[in-house]
Parts: sequence; structure tokens; C-alpha cells
Amino acid sequence: MIERYIEKFIRYLEIERNASRHTIINYSIDLNSLKGFAGEIPVEKIDYVMLRRYLVTLKEKNLSKVSVARKIASIRSFFKFLCREGIVKTNPASSLSIPKRDKYLPKFLDEADVVKLIEAPEGDGEASLRDRAILETLYSTGIRVSELVGLNINSIDQIGGVIKVYGKGKKERMVPIGERALQAIRQYLRKRKYGESDENKMLLLNKNGGRITDRSIRRIINKYIMKTSIKEKISPHTLRHSFATHLLNHGADLRSVQELLGHANLSTTQIYTHITTERLKSAYDKAHPRA
Repeated sequence: MIERYIEKFIRYLEIERNASRHTIINYSIDLNSLKGFAGEIPVEKIDYVMLRRYLVTLKEKNLSKVSVARKIASIRSFFKFLCREGIVKTNPASSLSIPKRDKYLPKFLDEADVVKLIEAPEGDGEASLRDRAILETLYSTGIRVSELVGLNINSIDQIGGVIKVYGKGKKERMVPIGERALQAIRQYLRKRKYGESDENKMLLLNKNGGRITDRSIRRIINKYIMKTSIKEKISPHTLRHSFATHLLNHGADLRSVQELLGHANLSTTQIYTHITTERLKSAYDKAHPRA
């Protein structure tokens, strides 16, 4: 049965590869989808033709190219592992072609809307101060939501103005954080009922005193989007896009933005140069008399 080999592969990712929680979840989802299609067929009997039939079912479900590409990558890695372990002789997924992803420009907010969003939490209650700290920190640092929820109190160097985050692949990096975000964090920590004790080092807590989740942060941002009547449909990642775009607009170099975002490849960061170019072209078309 394919199920026990999936479990073995997931343990390998956890123990030997030290893969992140999100990576583990995605691999599990993708491989369990394949398991549902394969049914009782032994893993040794799964061949290229069968995998092609499986991909046809994915297309019939109207999955995005990004989702299909991720599933193919997961299957490739799985069978590569099985080959190395001697469970299968060849990798039937090695010849699967990954669909080209559609090019898109990530959404971002203009600076005025960012300020409006960050200042939306009102009052000095614990929840409001926490929400302000979340919004300030996301925009000030450009970190991913998964990196934000993983922060502990001792991840923050208040004097040096930097935070230590663990990104994709559990890679550690130091990221500058602005004084306004630090002030919002200090106000929140002074107010919260769980304090700063050694027994509770988590930075952002839910109402029960546990670590806040990615989903909760998404709900918080949606709440303030509705409150401020910002029309753009955004996600927590939009603040990361806004962070990068605004830095480039104000003269930051691409390499620095790459390091701040924790991108492994410069090509990933270059998408933001297209955003700034589009903005300049739009301004030109509107303002130049002979555009």
C-alpha cells in the first residue's frame, strides 16, 4: 500500500530534512490526493501513464497551474525518495512536465492605505494593541505571516532594532524593525495579562493565551479592511508586497530587498521591479502630453 510509504517519506522530511510545518502539510495533502486516486494499487505498479491519468483528473477539477505544479513537484520528490530507498527501480514522475505559471503582478496598497489600515485598531485594550502590533510588524519588516506567528519575545532585539525570524526551510535571518513597530509591541506586552514571564515566551497570543495562528491573523486583517473601507481585496501577504514595493519606490536596491524578504533567488524579488515600472508607465501615460 502507498500509505505506509507516504508516512515513511513524511518522517524523512521531518527528521532528516528538518522541513517546515507548512512544507509537511503541503506534501501530505498532495500525496494523499495521489493515494486516493491510486486506491489499492501497489506503489511499485504506479507508472508514468497512471500519473498522467491522475493529472487529467486534476485538470478536470479546474485546479490552478500553481496547484498542479506543486502536486507534480511533491510526487517527483516522493518517488525520488522511493528510488533512493530501493523501493522502486525508476522514478515514473521524472518525465512529468510542470505547467508554466501565469505571470501576475502581486497586489499592494499605496502608502496612505497602509497607514489607514495600521491605525484602524482603536483603544488601549489588549486585543486592539495586539492587532496594532501585528499590522505594524508585518509592514515594518515584510516578514511572512508564518514567520510572524513563530516569533517569541526573545526574538526581538529592542536595542538593536532587529528581529530574528525563521523562514522557509527553517533558515534563520535577522530583519530590521522600525521604532513604531517596536513601540506597538512594547505597548501590547505591557498590557497583556500573560506578561513577559519565562513560562510564556510567545510574542503574539490568542484570547486563551496560546500562540496566535495564521488563520486568526487573516481574520484580523479582513476585519480592519472592512472597517477602513479599503476596496482592494488583500491578504496578509499584501503587506509584504507593499513593504517591498514601497522600499523600491524610495530607492532601495534590489539585493537589499531580496535579503530583507528572505528570497533564495533574486528572480523572485524582481517581480517587484515590474510593479514599480508599471506605476511609472501609468504616471507617464497620464501626464505626458504626447504619450
